[in-house]
Amino acid sequence: MLTDVEIAQAAEMHPIREIAEKLNLTEDDIELYGKYKAKIALDVWQRVKDRPNGKLILVTAINPTPAGEGKTTTSVGLADAFHRQGKKTAVALREPSLGPCFGLKGGAAGGGYAQVVPMEDINLHFTGDFHAITTAHNLLAAVIDNHIQQGNALDIDVRRITWKRVLDLNDRALRHVVIGLGGKAHGVPRETGFDITVASEMMAILCLADGLEDMKRRLGEIIVAYTRDGRAVRAKELGVTGALTLLFKDAIKPNLVQTLEGTPAFIHGGPFANIAHGCNSIMATKFALKFADYVVTEAGFGADLGAEKFLDIKCRFAGFHPDAVVIVATVRALKMHGGLAKTELTKVDMAALEKGLANLEKHIENIQAFGLPAVVAINAFPTDTPEELAFVEKKCQEHGVEVALSEVWAKGGAGGLALAEKVEAATKKPNNFHVLYDVEDSIPEKITKVAQTVYGADGVDFTDAAQKQLQEIEALGLDKMPVCMAKTQYSLSDDATKLGRPTGFRITVRELRVSAGAGFIVALTGNILTMPGLPKKPAAENMDIDANGKITGLF
Repeated sequence: MLTDVEIAQAAEMHPIREIAEKLNLTEDDIELYGKYKAKIALDVWQRVKDRPNGKLILVTAINPTPAGEGKTTTSVGLADAFHRQGKKTAVALREPSLGPCFGLKGGAAGGGYAQVVPMEDINLHFTGDFHAITTAHNLLAAVIDNHIQQGNALDIDVRRITWKRVLDLNDRALRHVVIGLGGKAHGVPRETGFDITVASEMMAILCLADGLEDMKRRLGEIIVAYTRDGRAVRAKELGVTGALTLLFKDAIKPNLVQTLEGTPAFIHGGPFANIAHGCNSIMATKFALKFADYVVTEAGFGADLGAEKFLDIKCRFAGFHPDAVVIVATVRALKMHGGLAKTELTKVDMAALEKGLANLEKHIENIQAFGLPAVVAINAFPTDTPEELAFVEKKCQEHGVEVALSEVWAKGGAGGLALAEKVEAATKKPNNFHVLYDVEDSIPEKITKVAQTVYGADGVDFTDAAQKQLQEIEALGLDKMPVCMAKTQYSLSDDATKLGRPTGFRITVRELRVSAGAGFIVALTGNILTMPGLPKKPAAENMDIDANGKITGLF
């Protein structure tokens, strides 16, 4: 059996000019990054902004398990299926992070015969967007420490600098560090740490900004520290907003690549969904909606994380919403949610499947709570039996949701035609989209609405530290923004061990952070780490490149 990277390497890619032509983009509209990658020039927007939007399809999933769900694979395969039907189609996805690429997951550009290419480039340095974010973030950090070194005219409290540094790798040793050692000439000693680049507020800003001027404004609003009398210090007070924006002059432009079947693919931005908002950039999605009649996009992890934030944060800011939602599940993963061990998933166990289906049913209810029509895509595995598939379909239909078998991993777009038909039908159903809360609600009210409606929690508790932060945020008048929940992806609760559909639990908020530039408040629950660590055997150990430049081991 060929690996993903072997399938991708065997593909015959079209020159990116030809992909652009499918969207009626001219050579003057794109900026080439080699033969198979391009960025879309920002001035194109003025020409297309008044066009009607195409249909937007959001792909989400059940809570992920080690058994795998295949959300990105389904997104790519569904777009290829629409493309095969002769529809003008595009897919809009996030850029993969190097952290999980070299850590636990390996590559993240779809799988099997439903991938975006050039797979190796997309998973590695791509067009340099993440490097721009890392550099801009760390420039701001350096300027803060230099300001303190040079006399601290803003009276920054060195104990209350909230702006850390970032690196797009998993490195647990950098979570807590002391800098400025070595004497007076080397800076002021203080405690700080590193987050992973995808957790940077600048990543969120890139994905929520609607242009370079908006990017500059948002960068200036970032709160980097507090003074000794408690005043919030913003990035614009340090005088480097222009320099920060300069580093984003190319990164802000959406990237255009292709799927294995030549469907145009916009890949831009990549915030994690468990510690950030988990969606590709608004700009890439807006461009795609103007150029294509059908746009397939995804949100990270399950509907309790990425989809909730896509709908409550991204759609609120962007002014669009999905015409239909696809919820991806596998029979294997459902049995795991029902209590089976990973080694037992090939056997038929209807009791475990029925118990695990409660997780899928909750995500169906979540999408319906937003007033959106949903379709369940069962990502097919050879071990699935007709009895199991029929049972899943029956349960979903009881919730008023259609089910389609997705075989895109093995068959590409041909394996998604049945799914495409049901999704197209869903886009014509009544759509009563609404967000879950009003930004004018208090922070506890907003968090409680998400926790009770989406997670199924009984309520929310705030630690003493979070209560103090809440009072400070309210006193500063920064509480009237959406909330971005940082929570484990593995459970509907904030306890990763509680699979299926847990009940009788409460959510504990241990920390609140203001992302004033991004425009939301981050609520950290459970033991969420903004700098992941490497596993015992990192994926990097399996990777290699030969004298001819052929890459292996990138999944």
